[in-house]
Amino acid sequence: MVFFNDISILEILICFAISFIVSFGATPFVMKLAYKINALDIPDGGRHIHKKTTPLIGGLGIFAGFFISVLVFAKYTDSIIALIGILLGSMMIVGMGIYDDSRDMRARSKLIIQIIAAALVVFCGVTVDYISVPSFIAHGGIFNLNWIKYPITILWIVAVTNAVNLIDGLDGLAAGVSSIATFSLFFISVIQDNVEAAVISAALAGGCLGFLPYNMNPAKIFMGDTGSQFLGFMLAIISVLGLSKGAVIISFLVPFVILGIPLFDTSFAILRRIIQRRPIMEADRGHLHHKLLDRGFSQKQTVAILYVISILLSVIAVLVAQTGTDQILWIGFSVIILIVIGFVLTKVLNKSENNENEDMNDNKKGEDK
Repeated sequence: MVFFNDISILEILICFAISFIVSFGATPFVMKLAYKINALDIPDGGRHIHKKTTPLIGGLGIFAGFFISVLVFAKYTDSIIALIGILLGSMMIVGMGIYDDSRDMRARSKLIIQIIAAALVVFCGVTVDYISVPSFIAHGGIFNLNWIKYPITILWIVAVTNAVNLIDGLDGLAAGVSSIATFSLFFISVIQDNVEAAVISAALAGGCLGFLPYNMNPAKIFMGDTGSQFLGFMLAIISVLGLSKGAVIISFLVPFVILGIPLFDTSFAILRRIIQRRPIMEADRGHLHHKLLDRGFSQKQTVAILYVISILLSVIAVLVAQTGTDQILWIGFSVIILIVIGFVLTKVLNKSENNENEDMNDNKKGEDK
């Protein structure tokens, strides 16, 4: 059965299966390695809600599956130079993650390495070359980014890398949300007949799902920065690869919808820290999954809620990719709705917390009297 013009559905399934099997088989060995190099997450009673020491660097298993699968199907990539850049950049991110999970690394140092890795990918030809806005008649609705494409692409890759990293706070959350996002990008690649993006998406999805059984609550291993930053890095790159075909403005905005949870949670986190005059890179318990936990939801319930939201956003994105000229309205509508929901939810939860604190203070005053 022909799936694309150049690759069959069987080959896509094999690509997925190789990554899944390698990831699933490698993760137990990664767990042993984590103990040997002291890449462990030890409960501290703060943001960490797990109760036992858990190995990190689980993302190494995901990367192993992805790497081998992509090498097997490298002939389907449009540019071997671009593929080399992607693999070298991802190796830098994974290497940084392993070091950070075992020894801790300063936020500034991590940011510098992320920028270098993203720049390497861009240097090898993975860039957002132009943006098409169908509603603009001038220039045919197509705007060439010229040299601006380089900083824009680097900024996008670094932003998504950190956004996915920030939602890695519950068992199975980042791996599950990333899997949903990857499948969505895969289906959109099918719609656009983009073989390269489809192959890389299939490999990444296989790696995620191969790791997920070990990461579901109660987790036997965490992906750590090794995994969360690698997933964010690759999701950003896949979305950029998707810009090579189809209506560019749609391809560029669809990932914002697919990655709605990590991107907007990160945006609100930055705004929250700016308003509170705290360092932007400082960790806190203000993320959406923390708020849901504080409202009484269990880990499994919280993850399920965020999975459902991710699936809904992804379905919207895929449907939008199939529609005509009005698709931009669907994207704008979904983005606006997400912003409003996030804003209202944040306000409601904060107000509820303030009321509870006031009630506790009143009770204490009553007891003192």
